[in-house]
Amino acid sequence: MPALAVADALRAEGAEVLFVGGERAELELVPAAGYELHSLHVAPLPRRAPAKAVRAVAIDAGALHAARRLVRSLRPSAALGAGGYVAGPVGLAAALARVPLVLMEADSHLGLTNRLLAPLARRVCLAFPLDGRDGRKFIVTGRPVPPAATDRAAARQRFQISPTETCVLVFGGSLGARSINRAALEAFAGARFHVLHAAGERDLNELQAPGPHYDLRGYIPRFGEALVACDLVVARAGGSVFEIAAHGRPAVLVPYPHATADHQWANARFMEQAGAAVVIADDELTGPRLAAEVGRLLADPGRLVAMARAAAVFARPGAARQIAGELLSAVR
Repeated sequence: MPALAVADALRAEGAEVLFVGGERAELELVPAAGYELHSLHVAPLPRRAPAKAVRAVAIDAGALHAARRLVRSLRPSAALGAGGYVAGPVGLAAALARVPLVLMEADSHLGLTNRLLAPLARRVCLAFPLDGRDGRKFIVTGRPVPPAATDRAAARQRFQISPTETCVLVFGGSLGARSINRAALEAFAGARFHVLHAAGERDLNELQAPGPHYDLRGYIPRFGEALVACDLVVARAGGSVFEIAAHGRPAVLVPYPHATADHQWANARFMEQAGAAVVIADDELTGPRLAAEVGRLLADPGRLVAMARAAAVFARPGAARQIAGELLSAVR
């Protein structure tokens, strides 16, 4: 999604953008956004399984060979590595062909692929300031997100929320977040406010809305409209924190405890220190705890307004344009 936001900014400047990806969500998202997608078979490198690592190295060697052929065929003016293991062979192929390479890190932890490619890159664009990642090569741009939704009245009409009703939006990752799903259903079973809950498709059949005030869904397309319609967010703390901030929404964040290098905890702490979020550790999350935290916030309108303002300051809505500018500068 961050890469698509940058692609849209590049296209607005008249650039032609092609994607090279793997065999996951990009197979649907990239063509749906109107971009040509070339797929490579790439394997992640297991850190603690030597036998699987040997197989992955063999697969990735083949992917590098295919990526070099692709770079020779497409002859790009510049390449953007958006993190993830698919970017490894493509970024290396671009660097070997002397194509200007720019990297983008969307989390508060520089991933393995970006760490390996950084010496070959012209610029590394960071979502957060990172210790030891400074100097001319590194620049803090924020994480690119789609343009924020702005029509609150239309969004509320879409979700059948009255203009005067308070709304709490709950969501996890693309598959959902089991601990948040269970805690929210318990916490808000008898709530006097509207709950809009995107639970993910994985667990949806096991969940049941506790009343007419509770709108339980698997997935919400045009998700920015859900953000602009709500008054408070309960969520994980992945890259979505920038989308929450771009909409100026206060949040209760529950970082996923098994994220690489615990980067979701770091993301959440950045938001908390900015005054835009309250953080609950996953192993401390219960229905009563969540109900108490949300209740305290909703009972203090002044604090909600202050958190919303802090979120808007934390957001970097120009991140996609700035990264697109770095790519165009590398070409020039």
